[in-house]
Amino acid sequence: MCAKKIAVLTSGGDAPGMNAAVRAVVRTAISFGMEVYGVRHGYNGLLTGEVQKMELRSVSNIIQHGGTALFTARSPEFNTPEGVQKAAAKCRELGIDGVVVVGGDGSFRGARDLTGAGVPCIGVPGTIDNDISSSEYTIGYDTAMNTAMEMIDRIRDTTESHDRCSVVEVMGRRCGDIALNTGIAVGAIATLVPEVKYDFEKDIIERIRYAQKTGKRHFIVVVAEGVGHSEDICKRIQEETGIESRATILGHVQRGGSPTLRDRVVASQMGYHAVELLRDGKSNRVVVMQGERIVDFDITEALEMPRVFDEKLYKISQDLSR
Repeated sequence: MCAKKIAVLTSGGDAPGMNAAVRAVVRTAISFGMEVYGVRHGYNGLLTGEVQKMELRSVSNIIQHGGTALFTARSPEFNTPEGVQKAAAKCRELGIDGVVVVGGDGSFRGARDLTGAGVPCIGVPGTIDNDISSSEYTIGYDTAMNTAMEMIDRIRDTTESHDRCSVVEVMGRRCGDIALNTGIAVGAIATLVPEVKYDFEKDIIERIRYAQKTGKRHFIVVVAEGVGHSEDICKRIQEETGIESRATILGHVQRGGSPTLRDRVVASQMGYHAVELLRDGKSNRVVVMQGERIVDFDITEALEMPRVFDEKLYKISQDLSR
């Protein structure tokens, strides 16, 4: 059945570009002759009825803003079978026959459960970590990397001035893509990611000592939060090399800020495709990027796909950091 009245919500951690996706969903739906509603505070908003009708001007002037204008929240109640049924009942009460969910893997599981309860859902990957296995790219990833790069460039100014070593921790609990790309972009002497086990002496200390022999006096080490222990790494570097060292955890600064052009465009493409799927009567799909093309997979299939780490890019980072 083709959807005529749909809703859009953002769930999980916020990511720059979510607003562009919401804007695309709203304006695409209206252009297709659908009614469209915005759900505030994620799945929690479905349970509490925080739903409002969206018009063209409802999404004016949001594409350039980070965060999510619809807000986001965790919903323990929705994670129960009773919560899913309650949310589905609220959709039926409101006449909503399709939902676009912008978020990560946990949000997609919720979309799959809601589809199983009779409400067709489409997932759109919005997470700065780029940790959706089925998609080569997720909304917010490019902005987060650029933010991390800009922050480390600033840290480097003081690192260079004092001949220090700066250990910078970036986001990425299970996925080291932000660390890997940022490490290359800032010329880090070492980059530590959760996908690759590291040897402290070989992968950090020996690299620093080799670089010292060639005249290098200041150093950047980039650590993904999934590796962690940035303070301990910093302390140990200073103890073993005698180089004054400082640790910086960038934290949630990486989630904020105006989204880059790439995040705005990809979010717009994905939001548009999500509404096309609902218009065509499709559900339980996740919109992804594969080979720079916007395509879609069954949500269950997408969730079961193994994540592929870019071994070649990691080797490049190793060979260039000397």
